[in-house]
Amino acid sequence: MNSSWMKWMGVDLRHYSKQVELELQQIEQKSIRDYIQESENIASLHNQITACDAVLERMEQMLGAFQSDLSSISSEIRTLQEQSGAMNIRLRNRQAVRGKLGELVDGLVVPSALVTAILEAPVTEPRFLEQLQELDAKAAAVREQEARGTAACADVRGVLDRLRIKAVTKIREFILQKIYSFRKPMTNYQIPQTALLKYRFFYQFLLGNERATAKEIRDEYVETLSKIYLSYYRSYLGRLMKVQYEEVAEKDDLMGVEDTAKKGFFSKPSLRSRNTIFTLGTRGSVISPTELEAPILVPHTAQRGEQRYPFEALFRSQHYALLDNSCREYLFICEFFVVSGSAAHDLFHAVMGRTLSMTLKHLESYLTDCYDAIAVFLCIHIVLRFRNIAAKRDVPALDRYWEQVLALLWPRFELILEMNVQSVRSTDPQRLGGLDTRPHYITRRYAEFSSALVSINQTIPNERTMQLLGQLQVEVENFVLRVAAEFSSRKEQLVFLINNYDMMLGVLMERAADDSKEVESFQQLLNARTQVSHWELDLHFPDY
Repeated sequence: MNSSWMKWMGVDLRHYSKQVELELQQIEQKSIRDYIQESENIASLHNQITACDAVLERMEQMLGAFQSDLSSISSEIRTLQEQSGAMNIRLRNRQAVRGKLGELVDGLVVPSALVTAILEAPVTEPRFLEQLQELDAKAAAVREQEARGTAACADVRGVLDRLRIKAVTKIREFILQKIYSFRKPMTNYQIPQTALLKYRFFYQFLLGNERATAKEIRDEYVETLSKIYLSYYRSYLGRLMKVQYEEVAEKDDLMGVEDTAKKGFFSKPSLRSRNTIFTLGTRGSVISPTELEAPILVPHTAQRGEQRYPFEALFRSQHYALLDNSCREYLFICEFFVVSGSAAHDLFHAVMGRTLSMTLKHLESYLTDCYDAIAVFLCIHIVLRFRNIAAKRDVPALDRYWEQVLALLWPRFELILEMNVQSVRSTDPQRLGGLDTRPHYITRRYAEFSSALVSINQTIPNERTMQLLGQLQVEVENFVLRVAAEFSSRKEQLVFLINNYDMMLGVLMERAADDSKEVESFQQLLNARTQVSHWELDLHFPDY
Protein backbone atom coordinates (compact mmCIF):
# COMPACT_ATOMS: atom_id res chain seq x y z
CA MET A 1 0.00 0.00 0.00
CA ASN A 2 1.77 3.26 -1.14
CA SER A 3 1.71 6.57 0.60
CA SER A 4 -0.31 8.21 -2.13
CA TRP A 5 -3.21 5.77 -1.57
CA MET A 6 -3.06 6.30 2.20
CA LYS A 7 -3.07 9.96 1.76
CA TRP A 8 -6.01 9.57 -0.65
CA MET A 9 -7.86 7.80 2.17
CA GLY A 10 -7.19 10.78 4.43
CA VAL A 11 -5.35 8.73 7.10
CA ASP A 12 -1.67 8.59 7.95
CA LEU A 13 -1.03 4.94 8.80
CA ARG A 14 2.29 5.51 10.41
CA HIS A 15 0.82 7.93 12.76
CA TYR A 16 -2.14 5.58 13.31
CA SER A 17 0.17 2.64 14.04
CA LYS A 18 2.08 4.52 16.66
CA GLN A 19 -1.10 5.57 18.26
CA VAL A 20 -2.29 1.97 18.44
CA GLU A 21 0.98 0.79 19.96
CA LEU A 22 0.75 3.50 22.58
CA GLU A 23 -2.80 2.45 23.48
CA LEU A 24 -1.75 -1.21 23.74
CA GLN A 25 1.06 -0.31 26.08
CA GLN A 26 -1.32 1.61 28.26
CA ILE A 27 -3.73 -1.25 28.35
CA GLU A 28 -0.95 -3.72 29.09
CA GLN A 29 0.28 -1.63 32.00
CA LYS A 30 -3.23 -1.28 33.26
CA SER A 31 -3.69 -5.03 33.01
CA ILE A 32 -0.49 -5.65 34.88
CA ARG A 33 -1.64 -3.37 37.64
CA ASP A 34 -4.98 -5.12 37.72
CA TYR A 35 -3.29 -8.50 37.79
CA ILE A 36 -0.95 -7.35 40.59
CA GLN A 37 -3.93 -6.08 42.48
CA GLU A 38 -5.79 -9.41 41.99
CA SER A 39 -2.73 -11.60 42.52
CA GLU A 40 -3.94 -12.79 45.87
CA ASN A 41 -7.38 -13.68 44.46
CA ILE A 42 -5.78 -15.43 41.52
CA ALA A 43 -3.61 -17.41 43.89
CA SER A 44 -6.66 -18.30 45.93
CA LEU A 45 -8.51 -19.25 42.72
CA HIS A 46 -5.56 -21.38 41.71
CA ASN A 47 -5.64 -23.10 45.03
CA GLN A 48 -9.39 -23.65 44.72
CA ILE A 49 -9.00 -25.05 41.23
CA THR A 50 -6.29 -27.37 42.47
CA ALA A 51 -8.54 -28.50 45.33
CA CYS A 52 -11.42 -29.02 42.92
CA ASP A 53 -9.21 -31.10 40.68
CA ALA A 54 -8.36 -33.25 43.70
CA VAL A 55 -12.04 -33.56 44.65
CA LEU A 56 -13.03 -34.40 41.06
CA GLU A 57 -10.30 -36.99 40.91
CA ARG A 58 -11.65 -38.66 44.05
CA MET A 59 -15.18 -38.49 42.66
CA GLU A 60 -13.97 -40.04 39.41
CA GLN A 61 -12.47 -42.86 41.43
CA MET A 62 -15.69 -43.27 43.43
CA LEU A 63 -17.84 -43.25 40.27
CA GLY A 64 -15.53 -45.81 38.74
CA ALA A 65 -16.06 -47.96 41.81
CA PHE A 66 -19.83 -47.37 41.62
CA GLN A 67 -19.86 -48.32 37.93
CA SER A 68 -18.10 -51.52 38.76
CA ASP A 69 -20.54 -52.20 41.60
CA LEU A 70 -23.56 -51.43 39.35
CA SER A 71 -22.28 -53.81 36.71
CA SER A 72 -22.07 -56.49 39.38
CA ILE A 73 -25.54 -55.63 40.71
CA SER A 74 -27.05 -55.79 37.18
CA SER A 75 -25.59 -59.23 36.74
CA GLU A 76 -27.01 -60.26 40.11
CA ILE A 77 -30.45 -58.82 39.17
CA ARG A 78 -30.48 -60.84 35.96
CA THR A 79 -29.58 -63.91 37.96
CA LEU A 80 -32.38 -63.18 40.45
CA GLN A 81 -34.87 -62.67 37.61
CA GLU A 82 -33.95 -66.02 36.12
CA GLN A 83 -34.25 -67.66 39.52
CA SER A 84 -37.63 -65.95 40.10
CA GLY A 85 -39.00 -67.18 36.72
CA ALA A 86 -37.87 -70.70 37.48
CA MET A 87 -39.46 -70.51 40.93
CA ASN A 88 -42.75 -69.27 39.40
CA ILE A 89 -42.79 -72.19 36.98
CA ARG A 90 -42.12 -74.62 39.82
CA LEU A 91 -44.86 -72.93 41.87
CA ARG A 92 -47.41 -73.21 39.07
CA ASN A 93 -46.46 -76.82 38.49
CA ARG A 94 -46.82 -77.57 42.18
CA GLN A 95 -50.18 -75.79 42.31
CA ALA A 96 -51.38 -77.76 39.29
CA VAL A 97 -50.19 -80.98 40.87
CA ARG A 98 -51.82 -79.98 44.13
CA GLY A 99 -55.13 -79.28 42.32
CA LYS A 100 -55.00 -82.62 40.52
CA LEU A 101 -54.09 -84.39 43.73
CA GLY A 102 -56.90 -82.55 45.51
CA GLU A 103 -59.40 -83.63 42.87
CA LEU A 104 -58.08 -87.15 43.01
CA VAL A 105 -58.25 -87.28 46.78
CA ASP A 106 -61.73 -85.68 46.84
CA GLY A 107 -62.90 -88.17 44.23
CA LEU A 108 -61.53 -91.13 46.15
CA VAL A 109 -62.40 -90.14 49.69
CA VAL A 110 -65.73 -91.59 50.85
CA PRO A 111 -67.36 -89.16 53.31
CA SER A 112 -69.27 -90.47 56.29
CA ALA A 113 -72.47 -88.71 55.14
CA LEU A 114 -72.48 -90.81 51.98
CA VAL A 115 -71.99 -94.04 53.92
CA THR A 116 -74.73 -93.18 56.42
CA ALA A 117 -77.26 -92.19 53.75
CA ILE A 118 -76.70 -95.28 51.58
CA LEU A 119 -76.82 -97.69 54.51
CA GLU A 120 -79.56 -96.17 56.64
CA ALA A 121 -81.72 -93.64 54.76
CA PRO A 122 -84.93 -94.85 53.04
CA VAL A 123 -84.75 -94.60 49.26
CA THR A 124 -87.63 -92.12 49.23
CA GLU A 125 -85.69 -89.53 51.26
CA PRO A 126 -84.02 -86.71 49.28
CA ARG A 127 -80.67 -87.29 50.98
CA PHE A 128 -80.54 -90.86 49.70
CA LEU A 129 -80.96 -89.63 46.15
CA GLU A 130 -78.34 -86.91 46.66
CA GLN A 131 -75.78 -89.34 48.10
CA LEU A 132 -76.62 -91.92 45.45
CA GLN A 133 -75.65 -89.38 42.81
CA GLU A 134 -72.43 -88.73 44.77
CA LEU A 135 -71.75 -92.48 44.93
CA ASP A 136 -72.32 -92.78 41.20
CA ALA A 137 -69.87 -89.94 40.55
CA LYS A 138 -67.23 -91.51 42.82
CA ALA A 139 -67.64 -94.91 41.22
CA ALA A 140 -67.15 -93.34 37.79
CA ALA A 141 -64.08 -91.44 39.05
CA VAL A 142 -62.55 -94.60 40.49
CA ARG A 143 -63.13 -96.50 37.24
CA GLU A 144 -61.42 -93.69 35.34
CA GLN A 145 -58.44 -93.62 37.69
CA GLU A 146 -58.12 -97.39 37.62
CA ALA A 147 -57.91 -97.19 33.84
CA ARG A 148 -54.99 -94.79 34.32
CA GLY A 149 -53.28 -97.17 36.72
CA THR A 150 -53.77 -95.12 39.90
CA ALA A 151 -52.74 -97.37 42.79
CA ALA A 152 -54.73 -95.41 45.38
CA CYS A 153 -58.00 -96.75 43.91
CA ALA A 154 -57.39 -100.08 45.62
CA ASP A 155 -57.85 -98.38 49.00
CA VAL A 156 -61.45 -97.33 48.30
CA ARG A 157 -62.62 -99.95 45.80
CA GLY A 158 -63.81 -102.30 48.51
CA VAL A 159 -65.81 -99.61 50.33
CA LEU A 160 -67.45 -98.37 47.12
CA ASP A 161 -68.34 -101.90 46.04
CA ARG A 162 -70.09 -102.62 49.33
CA LEU A 163 -71.97 -99.33 49.15
CA ARG A 164 -72.91 -100.01 45.52
CA ILE A 165 -74.26 -103.45 46.38
CA LYS A 166 -76.30 -102.01 49.25
CA ALA A 167 -77.70 -99.23 47.06
CA VAL A 168 -78.54 -101.66 44.24
CA THR A 169 -80.34 -103.95 46.66
CA LYS A 170 -82.46 -101.13 48.10
CA ILE A 171 -83.26 -99.68 44.67
CA ARG A 172 -84.17 -103.08 43.22
CA GLU A 173 -86.55 -103.83 46.05
CA PHE A 174 -88.17 -100.39 45.83
CA ILE A 175 -88.75 -100.41 42.05
CA LEU A 176 -90.01 -104.00 42.01
CA GLN A 177 -92.50 -103.17 44.75
CA LYS A 178 -93.76 -100.28 42.64
CA ILE A 179 -94.12 -102.56 39.63
CA TYR A 180 -95.87 -105.26 41.68
CA SER A 181 -98.34 -102.65 42.93
CA PHE A 182 -99.56 -102.30 39.34
CA ARG A 183 -101.00 -105.81 39.58
CA LYS A 184 -103.35 -105.13 42.47
CA PRO A 185 -107.01 -105.34 41.41
CA MET A 186 -108.83 -102.03 40.93
CA THR A 187 -105.51 -100.16 40.99
CA ASN A 188 -104.91 -97.18 38.73
CA TYR A 189 -101.42 -98.19 37.60
CA GLN A 190 -100.78 -94.72 36.16
CA ILE A 191 -100.38 -93.24 39.66
CA PRO A 192 -97.42 -95.41 40.77
CA GLN A 193 -96.07 -95.27 37.23
CA THR A 194 -95.98 -91.48 37.38
CA ALA A 195 -94.43 -91.66 40.85
CA LEU A 196 -91.58 -93.73 39.41
CA LEU A 197 -90.52 -90.82 37.23
CA LYS A 198 -89.38 -88.97 40.34
CA TYR A 199 -86.85 -91.77 40.87
CA ARG A 200 -85.70 -92.23 37.28
CA PHE A 201 -82.11 -91.72 38.41
CA PHE A 202 -82.38 -95.04 40.24
CA TYR A 203 -82.59 -96.87 36.94
CA GLN A 204 -79.79 -94.76 35.47
CA PHE A 205 -77.65 -95.79 38.47
CA LEU A 206 -78.43 -99.43 37.81
CA LEU A 207 -77.53 -99.05 34.13
CA GLY A 208 -74.14 -97.65 35.07
CA ASN A 209 -73.37 -99.98 37.96
CA GLU A 210 -75.44 -103.20 37.76
CA ARG A 211 -76.77 -103.93 34.27
CA ALA A 212 -78.06 -107.36 35.23
CA THR A 213 -80.39 -105.82 37.81
CA ALA A 214 -81.40 -103.09 35.36
CA LYS A 215 -82.38 -105.77 32.82
CA GLU A 216 -84.30 -107.69 35.49
CA ILE A 217 -86.33 -104.60 36.36
CA ARG A 218 -86.98 -103.74 32.72
CA ASP A 219 -88.09 -107.30 31.94
CA GLU A 220 -90.37 -107.35 34.98
CA TYR A 221 -91.89 -104.03 33.95
CA VAL A 222 -92.48 -105.24 30.40
CA GLU A 223 -94.07 -108.48 31.55
CA THR A 224 -96.31 -106.77 34.10
CA LEU A 225 -97.49 -103.89 31.91
CA SER A 226 -97.94 -106.16 28.90
CA LYS A 227 -100.39 -108.32 30.86
CA ILE A 228 -102.15 -105.32 32.38
CA TYR A 229 -102.74 -103.62 29.01
CA LEU A 230 -103.85 -106.86 27.37
CA SER A 231 -106.28 -107.67 30.19
CA TYR A 232 -107.65 -104.14 30.32
CA TYR A 233 -108.22 -103.77 26.58
CA ARG A 234 -109.63 -107.27 26.15
CA SER A 235 -112.13 -106.59 28.93
CA TYR A 236 -112.91 -103.07 27.75
CA LEU A 237 -113.36 -104.17 24.16
CA GLY A 238 -115.69 -106.99 25.18
CA ARG A 239 -117.85 -104.69 27.31
CA LEU A 240 -117.75 -101.97 24.67
CA MET A 241 -119.20 -104.20 21.97
CA LYS A 242 -122.19 -104.95 24.20
CA VAL A 243 -123.44 -101.38 23.78
CA GLN A 244 -123.40 -101.48 19.99
CA TYR A 245 -126.67 -101.14 18.11
CA GLU A 246 -128.46 -104.46 18.02
CA GLU A 247 -129.44 -103.94 14.40
CA VAL A 248 -126.43 -103.78 12.12
CA ALA A 249 -126.08 -104.02 8.37
CA GLU A 250 -126.00 -107.50 6.88
CA LYS A 251 -124.76 -108.78 3.54
CA ASP A 252 -128.20 -108.29 2.00
CA ASP A 253 -128.43 -104.66 3.13
CA LEU A 254 -127.24 -103.27 -0.19
CA MET A 255 -128.34 -100.26 -2.15
CA GLY A 256 -129.85 -102.16 -5.05
CA VAL A 257 -131.81 -104.71 -3.00
CA GLU A 258 -135.56 -104.19 -3.29
CA ASP A 259 -137.66 -103.73 -0.12
CA THR A 260 -140.14 -106.48 -0.91
CA ALA A 261 -137.42 -109.08 -1.35
CA LYS A 262 -135.97 -108.74 2.17
CA LYS A 263 -136.84 -110.24 5.45
CA GLY A 264 -134.25 -108.34 7.38
CA PHE A 265 -133.17 -104.76 7.78
CA PHE A 266 -135.57 -102.83 5.53
CA SER A 267 -138.67 -104.89 6.39
CA LYS A 268 -138.36 -104.20 10.13
CA PRO A 269 -140.11 -101.27 11.72
CA SER A 270 -137.90 -98.25 12.41
CA LEU A 271 -136.59 -98.23 15.95
CA ARG A 272 -135.63 -95.15 17.94
CA SER A 273 -132.01 -96.29 18.26
CA ARG A 274 -131.74 -97.89 14.81
CA ASN A 275 -128.38 -97.49 13.07
CA THR A 276 -129.05 -96.59 9.44
CA ILE A 277 -126.44 -97.53 6.86
CA PHE A 278 -127.17 -95.17 3.98
CA THR A 279 -127.86 -91.94 5.89
CA LEU A 280 -125.11 -90.07 7.73
CA GLY A 281 -127.35 -88.09 10.08
CA THR A 282 -125.38 -87.15 13.18
CA ARG A 283 -122.86 -89.95 12.80
CA GLY A 284 -120.35 -87.63 11.14
CA SER A 285 -119.87 -85.74 14.40
CA VAL A 286 -117.63 -88.58 15.60
CA ILE A 287 -114.73 -87.04 13.61
CA SER A 288 -115.40 -83.48 14.78
CA PRO A 289 -112.62 -81.96 16.94
CA THR A 290 -114.86 -81.87 20.02
CA GLU A 291 -115.98 -85.50 19.88
CA LEU A 292 -112.79 -86.96 18.44
CA GLU A 293 -110.92 -86.39 21.73
CA ALA A 294 -113.94 -86.59 24.02
CA PRO A 295 -113.73 -88.86 27.10
CA ILE A 296 -113.98 -92.55 26.28
CA LEU A 297 -117.28 -94.38 26.62
CA VAL A 298 -117.97 -96.18 29.91
CA PRO A 299 -119.80 -99.39 28.94
CA HIS A 300 -121.52 -100.16 32.26
CA THR A 301 -122.82 -96.58 32.45
CA ALA A 302 -124.18 -96.89 28.92
CA GLN A 303 -125.80 -100.21 29.76
CA ARG A 304 -127.52 -98.78 32.80
CA GLY A 305 -128.86 -95.97 30.65
CA GLU A 306 -129.79 -98.40 27.88
CA GLN A 307 -127.69 -96.40 25.44
CA ARG A 308 -126.53 -97.88 22.15
CA TYR A 309 -123.86 -96.64 19.76
CA PRO A 310 -122.83 -97.25 16.14
CA PHE A 311 -119.60 -99.12 15.53
CA GLU A 312 -117.59 -96.00 14.64
CA ALA A 313 -118.35 -94.49 18.08
CA LEU A 314 -117.09 -97.66 19.77
CA PHE A 315 -114.06 -97.69 17.46
CA ARG A 316 -113.31 -94.05 18.33
CA SER A 317 -113.53 -94.69 22.07
CA GLN A 318 -111.39 -97.82 21.90
CA HIS A 319 -108.67 -96.21 19.81
CA TYR A 320 -108.66 -92.94 21.69
CA ALA A 321 -107.98 -94.91 24.86
CA LEU A 322 -105.28 -96.80 22.97
CA LEU A 323 -103.78 -93.57 21.62
CA ASP A 324 -103.79 -91.83 24.99
CA ASN A 325 -102.28 -94.75 26.90
CA SER A 326 -99.75 -95.50 24.17
CA CYS A 327 -98.50 -91.90 24.10
CA ARG A 328 -98.18 -91.86 27.88
CA GLU A 329 -96.44 -95.23 27.88
CA TYR A 330 -94.01 -94.30 25.11
CA LEU A 331 -92.98 -91.06 26.81
CA PHE A 332 -92.59 -92.87 30.16
CA ILE A 333 -90.41 -95.54 28.57
CA CYS A 334 -88.17 -92.96 26.90
CA GLU A 335 -87.73 -90.97 30.10
CA PHE A 336 -87.46 -93.71 32.73
CA PHE A 337 -85.53 -96.35 30.80
CA VAL A 338 -83.31 -93.78 29.05
CA VAL A 339 -83.97 -95.00 25.50
CA SER A 340 -84.72 -93.32 22.19
CA GLY A 341 -85.08 -94.12 18.51
CA SER A 342 -85.29 -97.79 17.60
CA ALA A 343 -84.55 -98.89 21.17
CA ALA A 344 -87.58 -96.96 22.45
CA HIS A 345 -89.69 -98.37 19.60
CA ASP A 346 -88.67 -101.95 20.44
CA LEU A 347 -89.30 -101.52 24.16
CA PHE A 348 -92.69 -99.94 23.51
CA HIS A 349 -93.78 -102.86 21.34
CA ALA A 350 -92.54 -105.30 23.96
CA VAL A 351 -95.05 -103.65 26.33
CA MET A 352 -97.91 -102.92 23.92
CA GLY A 353 -97.34 -105.51 21.18
CA ARG A 354 -99.76 -108.14 22.50
CA THR A 355 -102.47 -105.53 23.03
CA LEU A 356 -102.05 -104.11 19.54
CA SER A 357 -102.16 -107.58 18.02
CA MET A 358 -105.33 -108.39 19.95
CA THR A 359 -107.10 -105.23 18.76
CA LEU A 360 -106.05 -105.91 15.17
CA LYS A 361 -107.43 -109.47 15.34
CA HIS A 362 -110.67 -108.20 16.84
CA LEU A 363 -111.03 -105.57 14.11
CA GLU A 364 -110.25 -108.11 11.40
CA SER A 365 -112.85 -110.48 12.82
CA TYR A 366 -115.48 -107.76 13.06
CA LEU A 367 -114.89 -106.48 9.54
CA THR A 368 -115.46 -109.95 8.13
CA ASP A 369 -119.21 -109.53 8.76
CA CYS A 370 -119.41 -105.72 8.50
CA TYR A 371 -121.44 -104.26 5.65
CA ASP A 372 -121.80 -100.70 6.93
CA ALA A 373 -119.71 -98.64 4.50
CA ILE A 374 -120.32 -95.37 6.34
CA ALA A 375 -119.10 -96.88 9.61
CA VAL A 376 -115.95 -98.24 7.97
CA PHE A 377 -115.27 -94.94 6.19
CA LEU A 378 -115.68 -93.00 9.43
CA CYS A 379 -113.26 -95.41 11.13
CA ILE A 380 -110.73 -94.71 8.37
CA HIS A 381 -110.99 -90.97 9.01
CA ILE A 382 -110.75 -91.51 12.76
CA VAL A 383 -107.46 -93.35 12.21
CA LEU A 384 -106.15 -90.61 9.93
CA ARG A 385 -106.85 -88.00 12.61
CA PHE A 386 -105.44 -90.07 15.46
CA ARG A 387 -102.29 -90.63 13.40
CA ASN A 388 -101.88 -86.85 13.09
CA ILE A 389 -102.44 -86.40 16.83
CA ALA A 390 -99.77 -89.01 17.61
CA ALA A 391 -97.36 -87.19 15.29
CA LYS A 392 -98.04 -83.88 17.05
CA ARG A 393 -97.32 -85.56 20.38
CA ASP A 394 -94.03 -86.81 18.90
CA VAL A 395 -94.94 -90.47 19.41
CA PRO A 396 -93.90 -92.47 16.31
CA ALA A 397 -94.32 -95.87 17.99
CA LEU A 398 -97.89 -96.31 16.68
CA ASP A 399 -97.12 -95.50 13.03
CA ARG A 400 -96.97 -99.15 11.99
CA TYR A 401 -100.16 -99.96 13.91
CA TRP A 402 -102.09 -97.18 12.13
CA GLU A 403 -100.92 -98.55 8.79
CA GLN A 404 -102.07 -102.04 9.77
CA VAL A 405 -105.50 -100.75 10.79
CA LEU A 406 -105.87 -98.84 7.52
CA ALA A 407 -104.76 -101.95 5.64
CA LEU A 408 -107.81 -103.71 7.15
CA LEU A 409 -110.30 -100.86 6.75
CA TRP A 410 -109.61 -99.70 3.20
CA PRO A 411 -110.10 -103.08 1.46
CA ARG A 412 -113.29 -103.71 3.43
CA PHE A 413 -114.67 -100.27 2.55
CA GLU A 414 -113.87 -100.77 -1.12
CA LEU A 415 -115.43 -104.24 -1.05
CA ILE A 416 -118.69 -102.96 0.48
CA LEU A 417 -118.78 -100.10 -2.02
CA GLU A 418 -118.20 -102.49 -4.90
CA MET A 419 -120.96 -104.76 -3.55
CA ASN A 420 -123.34 -101.80 -3.62
CA VAL A 421 -122.22 -100.92 -7.14
CA GLN A 422 -122.88 -104.51 -8.23
CA SER A 423 -126.25 -104.56 -6.47
CA VAL A 424 -127.41 -101.48 -8.40
CA ARG A 425 -125.98 -102.84 -11.65
CA SER A 426 -127.84 -106.14 -11.27
CA THR A 427 -131.16 -104.70 -10.13
CA ASP A 428 -134.06 -105.71 -12.41
CA PRO A 429 -136.65 -102.88 -12.57
CA GLN A 430 -139.39 -105.43 -13.36
CA ARG A 431 -138.92 -107.03 -9.94
CA LEU A 432 -139.42 -103.74 -8.07
CA GLY A 433 -143.19 -104.03 -8.01
CA GLY A 434 -145.50 -101.15 -8.84
CA LEU A 435 -143.76 -98.04 -10.15
CA ASP A 436 -144.78 -94.40 -10.04
CA THR A 437 -143.12 -91.16 -11.05
CA ARG A 438 -142.03 -90.22 -7.55
CA PRO A 439 -138.30 -90.48 -6.58
CA HIS A 440 -137.31 -94.12 -6.22
CA TYR A 441 -136.09 -95.41 -2.85
CA ILE A 442 -132.89 -96.77 -4.46
CA THR A 443 -131.99 -93.34 -5.82
CA ARG A 444 -132.78 -91.83 -2.43
CA ARG A 445 -130.47 -94.34 -0.81
CA TYR A 446 -127.78 -93.36 -3.30
CA ALA A 447 -128.30 -89.64 -2.70
CA GLU A 448 -128.05 -90.05 1.08
CA PHE A 449 -125.11 -92.45 0.82
CA SER A 450 -123.14 -90.44 -1.73
CA SER A 451 -123.64 -87.15 0.12
CA ALA A 452 -122.49 -88.85 3.32
CA LEU A 453 -119.24 -90.12 1.79
CA VAL A 454 -118.58 -86.86 -0.08
CA SER A 455 -119.02 -84.76 3.07
CA ILE A 456 -116.71 -87.06 5.06
CA ASN A 457 -114.13 -87.24 2.27
CA GLN A 458 -113.93 -83.44 2.03
CA THR A 459 -112.07 -83.23 5.35
CA ILE A 460 -109.18 -85.45 4.22
CA PRO A 461 -109.66 -86.02 0.47
CA ASN A 462 -108.95 -89.42 -1.04
CA GLU A 463 -108.96 -89.96 -4.79
CA ARG A 464 -109.74 -93.69 -4.56
CA THR A 465 -112.99 -92.90 -2.75
CA MET A 466 -114.01 -90.49 -5.48
CA GLN A 467 -113.29 -93.12 -8.15
CA LEU A 468 -115.53 -95.66 -6.41
CA LEU A 469 -118.29 -93.08 -5.96
CA GLY A 470 -117.95 -92.28 -9.66
CA GLN A 471 -118.58 -95.95 -10.51
CA LEU A 472 -121.59 -96.00 -8.19
CA GLN A 473 -122.93 -92.81 -9.79
CA VAL A 474 -122.70 -94.31 -13.27
CA GLU A 475 -124.63 -97.39 -12.17
CA VAL A 476 -127.32 -95.28 -10.48
CA GLU A 477 -127.73 -93.14 -13.59
CA ASN A 478 -128.09 -96.31 -15.67
CA PHE A 479 -130.55 -97.69 -13.14
CA VAL A 480 -132.71 -94.56 -13.36
CA LEU A 481 -132.77 -94.86 -17.13
CA ARG A 482 -133.72 -98.54 -16.93
CA VAL A 483 -136.59 -97.81 -14.56
CA ALA A 484 -137.76 -94.89 -16.70
CA ALA A 485 -137.92 -97.22 -19.66
CA GLU A 486 -140.54 -99.28 -17.80
CA PHE A 487 -143.06 -96.44 -18.13
CA SER A 488 -145.22 -96.62 -21.21
CA SER A 489 -145.60 -92.90 -21.85
CA ARG A 490 -142.82 -90.44 -22.64
CA LYS A 491 -144.36 -87.96 -20.25
CA GLU A 492 -144.10 -90.37 -17.31
CA GLN A 493 -140.55 -91.22 -18.26
CA LEU A 494 -139.48 -87.58 -18.24
CA VAL A 495 -141.33 -86.80 -15.03
CA PHE A 496 -139.71 -89.82 -13.35
CA LEU A 497 -136.24 -88.77 -14.50
CA ILE A 498 -136.74 -85.15 -13.45
CA ASN A 499 -138.11 -86.11 -10.05
CA ASN A 500 -135.21 -88.47 -9.34
CA TYR A 501 -132.51 -86.09 -10.61
CA ASP A 502 -134.04 -83.23 -8.66
CA MET A 503 -134.23 -85.27 -5.48
CA MET A 504 -130.63 -86.49 -5.76
CA LEU A 505 -129.42 -82.99 -6.59
CA GLY A 506 -131.30 -81.49 -3.65
CA VAL A 507 -129.88 -84.00 -1.16
CA LEU A 508 -126.32 -83.59 -2.47
CA MET A 509 -126.50 -79.79 -2.40
CA GLU A 510 -127.90 -79.85 1.13
CA ARG A 511 -125.38 -82.26 2.65
CA ALA A 512 -122.31 -82.06 0.43
CA ALA A 513 -120.32 -79.29 -1.22
CA ASP A 514 -122.09 -77.35 -3.93
CA ASP A 515 -119.06 -77.67 -6.22
CA SER A 516 -118.71 -81.47 -5.96
CA LYS A 517 -118.57 -83.57 -9.11
CA GLU A 518 -121.82 -85.31 -8.20
CA VAL A 519 -123.72 -82.03 -7.85
CA GLU A 520 -122.35 -80.78 -11.16
CA SER A 521 -123.23 -84.02 -12.92
CA PHE A 522 -126.81 -84.22 -11.67
CA GLN A 523 -127.30 -80.52 -12.31
CA GLN A 524 -126.41 -81.09 -15.96
CA LEU A 525 -128.68 -84.15 -16.17
CA LEU A 526 -131.56 -82.30 -14.56
CA ASN A 527 -131.15 -79.28 -16.87
CA ALA A 528 -131.01 -81.51 -19.92
CA ARG A 529 -134.14 -83.48 -18.95
CA THR A 530 -136.00 -80.31 -17.98
CA GLN A 531 -135.31 -78.69 -21.35
CA VAL A 532 -136.41 -81.86 -23.17
CA SER A 533 -139.56 -82.14 -21.06
CA HIS A 534 -140.55 -78.52 -21.75
CA TRP A 535 -140.11 -79.01 -25.49
CA GLU A 536 -141.91 -82.34 -25.64
CA LEU A 537 -144.74 -81.37 -23.31
CA ASP A 538 -145.37 -78.14 -25.20
CA LEU A 539 -145.33 -79.99 -28.51
CA HIS A 540 -147.16 -83.21 -27.70
CA PHE A 541 -149.17 -82.36 -24.61
CA PRO A 542 -150.60 -78.87 -25.15
CA ASP A 543 -153.33 -79.43 -22.53
CA TYR A 544 -150.72 -79.47 -19.78
